[in-house]
Amino acid sequence: MSLTPDPDAKHGEPSTPAETKKNLRQTLLETRKKIRPLERSRFDREIGNQVSLYLASRHFTTIGVYLPIRNEPDLSTLYAELSGRMQLSLPVTLAKDQPLQFVRWKPGDTLIKGAYNVSIPEKQEPVSMPEILLIPCVGFTSSRFRLGYGGGFFDRTLEKYPDTHTVGIAYSRLLTTFETEENDIPLHCIITETGIVL
Repeated sequence: MSLTPDPDAKHGEPSTPAETKKNLRQTLLETRKKIRPLERSRFDREIGNQVSLYLASRHFTTIGVYLPIRNEPDLSTLYAELSGRMQLSLPVTLAKDQPLQFVRWKPGDTLIKGAYNVSIPEKQEPVSMPEILLIPCVGFTSSRFRLGYGGGFFDRTLEKYPDTHTVGIAYSRLLTTFETEENDIPLHCIITETGIVL
């Protein structure tokens, strides 16, 4: 299935030479913040349904998920469904220039605040690198490149574990364009409330 462009998207055309990734990131964060609560809830359900369908035809047994910050899609309903048939884990930041470590987690486990104000399990049991990761995106391109917060944690992690299956999670109105760098690697797909970018 291919993505149906959001009619309200403002970032589908080429960016001007003066627009840096930092400026683009801020614009996209503001766009995401302005999504109305009822609309956001509907989008989150639809994204969860799309992810569930995507996983149904595949045979992964371990998955790295995320807990939302800064208005990211909330997939808690999906996680409750997945926890009955897959091992879930959450990323933990060990150090600024290190790849992420994943620790076992299931819905209902006690959480504490970790680095960058991200929730992490109070009891941290490291697990092997998950077979598939759900990765939140600040923005994304039609070629499946992801714009993140700029810390490079997922980039370092995927450089160390290149065989990991990667699924970007985003709202469709965050479709954008930006210049990629030589070492940028596209995700396997991006899932939004309107479809899947393959």
